[in-house]
Amino acid sequence: MEKALIYEVIGTAILILLGGGVVANTILTKTKSNGAGWVNIAFGWGFAVFAGVIVAGPHSGAHLNPAVTIGLAVAGMFPWSLVIGYIVAQITGAFLGAVLVYLFFKNHFDITDNSDAKLAVFSTMPAIKNLFHNTLAEIIGTFVLIFVILNIAGPSFEGDTFSHVKIGLGSVGAMPVALLVVGIGMSLGGVTGYAINPARDLGPRLAHFLLPIKGKSDSGWWYAWVPVAGPVIGSILASLLYLALA
Repeated sequence: MEKALIYEVIGTAILILLGGGVVANTILTKTKSNGAGWVNIAFGWGFAVFAGVIVAGPHSGAHLNPAVTIGLAVAGMFPWSLVIGYIVAQITGAFLGAVLVYLFFKNHFDITDNSDAKLAVFSTMPAIKNLFHNTLAEIIGTFVLIFVILNIAGPSFEGDTFSHVKIGLGSVGAMPVALLVVGIGMSLGGVTGYAINPARDLGPRLAHFLLPIKGKSDSGWWYAWVPVAGPVIGSILASLLYLALA
């Protein structure tokens, strides 16, 4: 299990390095892809999910997201005894990935005047502040993520025991989930920045708070509960519907 947790850390770090990296590449001053836009960001996050799942999938199931871990547990596909360990690993990996993004783009952070843009590399913030609707957007986006994942046809298993079968994103294939994340970003992402992953927001937000980023603003802690609570609620609702229809 220790190996599985290490791969959750590594997979989530890769997810944030590439996901945060595409945001930095798009909005920080004087990058060669500055101004590439929302489509670039949405596909970049999808490819980030693909890379993280490919790396972690064979070893941990590649949840990379507390909402996925909780959703699979509610659906009876993952043991509750492992949930806390996976979530800690995911937040740790997300924090480390965000630190790598800062180190990689430090020169561009230093010359970027827009403090909101700097925070956007790390964490989500609402386009229009309305905490009820912001939370609702995260609930719906994560509901789509988890419900579709649960309905993706996985492999068939034959044998007398399932004790060694890992169930998670790694078992359903990386590309369908990557395309799903792109679709959510393109269709639903413009309201909140579509965290749909508590670790993806909380770990990098903590990194933003701790790192010596030149000219940074506050880390938006007043909003930090939304991309945690919304995805958890959406995940639970998706899993309960899946069980009700099973």
